[in-house]
Amino acid sequence: MEVKTIGLASDHAGYELKQFVKEYLTKKGYTFKDFGTNSTDSCDYPDFAHPLAEAVESGECYPGIAICGSGEGIAITLNKHQGIRAALSWIPEIAHLARQHNNANVLVMPGRFIDTKTAEAIMDEYFSTEFEGGRHQNRIDKIPVKK
Repeated sequence: MEVKTIGLASDHAGYELKQFVKEYLTKKGYTFKDFGTNSTDSCDYPDFAHPLAEAVESGECYPGIAICGSGEGIAITLNKHQGIRAALSWIPEIAHLARQHNNANVLVMPGRFIDTKTAEAIMDEYFSTEFEGGRHQNRIDKIPVKK
């Protein structure tokens, strides 16, 4: 995967895991842009998901990593954007298939349900997996809603 500046977003429930993600990315030599939140104070995940999605869609960031408590809310919000394929991954195998078959451009993790060791394994798998293309590209081409 060709990585540019990685976009990050979380809500309060994902903040602590996002801090670990920053350490991981720094250790791996990746640059990142954090769209928030910046504390464990209660907040609303869409406030951070939408700016991340816009940055990925515009090419400012690629890929993105997003975290909320279950991962569901932030993934739902991200996937409202036509150019986003956000994949909720709680084990490395899901991250692998999300990249290989779905060309996921945002990795979503559930902050309340995985530990840092699992998060590291998920990110290792996500970043090391290439998109397979072929029949999978045909499916991806059918995802955007045509008006």
